[in-house]
Amino acid sequence: MDDIRKKRLDSLFESFSILAEGNFVYLCDIKEDYSRWSVRAVDFFGLPSNYMHGAGAIWGEHVHPEDRENYDRSIDAIFSGKDSAHDMQYRAMTKDGKYIVCTCRGIVIRDDNGEPEYFGGAIHNHDQYSYIDSMTGIRSLYGFFDDLKALFWKQETACILKVGLNNFSNINVIYGYTFGNKVLRGLGKMIQTEIGNQGCVYRMDGTKFAVISRSLSVEELKARYKAIQKKAAHKFYVDGKHVSLSMNAGIVRVDNFDINTETVYSCLKYVYYESKNRKLGTPVVFEDALTDNNRQYIEKLNVIRSSIAEDCKGFFLCYQPIMDAHTEKLKGMEALLRWKSDEYGVVSPVQFISVLEQDILFPELGKWIMRQAMTDGRKLLETYPDFVMNVNLSYTQLEMGSFVADVVQILEETGFPARNLCLEITERCRILDLTLLKNMLSTFREQGIRVALDDFGTGFSSLGILREVPVDTVKIDREYVKNVERSKSDQSTVQFIANLANAFSAEVCVEGVESAEMRDCLRQYRVSSLQGYYYSKPIPMDEFIEKYC
Repeated sequence: MDDIRKKRLDSLFESFSILAEGNFVYLCDIKEDYSRWSVRAVDFFGLPSNYMHGAGAIWGEHVHPEDRENYDRSIDAIFSGKDSAHDMQYRAMTKDGKYIVCTCRGIVIRDDNGEPEYFGGAIHNHDQYSYIDSMTGIRSLYGFFDDLKALFWKQETACILKVGLNNFSNINVIYGYTFGNKVLRGLGKMIQTEIGNQGCVYRMDGTKFAVISRSLSVEELKARYKAIQKKAAHKFYVDGKHVSLSMNAGIVRVDNFDINTETVYSCLKYVYYESKNRKLGTPVVFEDALTDNNRQYIEKLNVIRSSIAEDCKGFFLCYQPIMDAHTEKLKGMEALLRWKSDEYGVVSPVQFISVLEQDILFPELGKWIMRQAMTDGRKLLETYPDFVMNVNLSYTQLEMGSFVADVVQILEETGFPARNLCLEITERCRILDLTLLKNMLSTFREQGIRVALDDFGTGFSSLGILREVPVDTVKIDREYVKNVERSKSDQSTVQFIANLANAFSAEVCVEGVESAEMRDCLRQYRVSSLQGYYYSKPIPMDEFIEKYC
C-alpha cells in the first residue's frame, strides 16, 4: 500500500475512533484488503498487529465456529459490493481463549464511481463495559446510566445537565483528529473545574458531556453552564491556539421516582436539542419547556413510553379525508396518531411526540404507524384505487440508516402499493443534512412513493427545502388560511405559495378548511386538494369506511 492511501486510512480511522465510545474500531481499505484495528482490540483478542492484510479472514478465525458461516457470508457480501452495511451479533474468542458476545456494526464508503473503497465500524463487547472514557479520563456513558440508576434506587433528588458542541467536525478538518481529541479532553477538564466537587462529570456520546449534581439547583447549574459556555467561546486554548467553541445545553431536575431512567434521559435529550435547534445554545430546562403540569406530564410520558415497549399498546390511528378541491370527491387521507388509557383518556401526539422523538424506542413506534396505516389503507383500495395514504415522518426517522429499507419492507409485508403512499416531511427536517434528505426522498420517488412538504411556511427554511428537495405536494398550514375569506394578507399568501409550488411542479393541499366560504375562496387559486373539519375531523377507520364507502 502506498503512503497516500495509508495516510487516508489513518485519517478515516481517527474519524471512526471519535464516535466509537469505547468500542473496538476497525477500518479496511477494500481495494488493498489492508486494515487498521484499534490497539485495544489487538491486545484484547490477541490479533497479530493493528495493521493487517486480509483482516477479514484473520478475524474470522476468532469468530465462534457456529457463528462463522453467517459472518463469512456477510463479509463476502461487503467485499463483493452487494451489501453496504454490516450489523450482526456473534461470539468472538479473546487472547486467553474465552468467547465473548459481540455486536459488530460497519458501513461501506464508496468511491466516486460507486465502488466499495472502505469498510469501517466498531465491535461492541457485551461482556465488559468501561466506566471510564479512555480519551478524557472521566466517567463514561455507562457510568452515567449506572449513577442515574443509583439515584432512583436511593431516591435522591438531583439536577442533570447535558452539554454538547456545534460544528465540531470543522475543528477536525482544520486541525486534524489528534487536535480534536485534545479539544475534547480540554473541555472535559474545564467542565470538571467549573463543577468542582458539586457534581460528577461524564463523557457521553460524540462531543457531548453531562453533569449529575445532588447539591446544585437548576438555577445554579444554569449559571455554571453559562460560565463554561463563555470560557469555551472566548478563553479556550489548546497547544497555544485559541479555539472558540459553540455549545448547547439542556437541564432536567430528577425528583419523581415513579418513572424510569429511560424516560428521564428522553426528557434530557429533548431539552438539549431544543437548545441546539431552537434556542441558539441558551440552556433549556425541561419544566420550562412545557405548558402542562411538569410532574403529571412526566408520569404520563413514562406510561406512554412503556406502551411502545409493549407492542405499542394503547396507540391507535385516526384518519382525516383529503378531498379534491374541484370535485370534492375523496382523494386521500392523512393518518394521525392517538394514544389512550383508562387513566389519561385519549392523548394527542402534540403532548408527547416532540419528547419521544429523542427516545431510542421511537423508531419502533414509527414503524408501527406506517404498518397500521398501510394495513388499514388496503381496505379502501377496491373502492378508491387511486386514493393516497399520507403518513407523517419525524426527522429522527429520516436520520436512521435503515429507514428506506424499513419502508420498502413494510410495503412488501402489507401488500400496499407504493404509488398510493405519500410520506409527509415537516419544516423541522431543516436540521438534517440537506444532501442526505434529498437523496433519501429521491429514492422514495424512484420507488413510486410520493412526498409532501407539510406545514409549508411555518419555518424559515421551507423555501430552501422546496428548492432543493423533490416533492409532489406542498401542504399550506392552517395558520395561513384561518381568515382567508376576508384577509387580503391570507389571500396573497395562499396565492404566492400556490404559484411557487406550481413553479416546482408540485400540487397544493390546504389544511384547516372549516367552512364552505373558505372552500369557495380557496378554489380561486391553484389548489388541488382540501383538508379540514369542514369535511371531517380525524376519525377511526371503521367510521371512515362507513362514511365514504
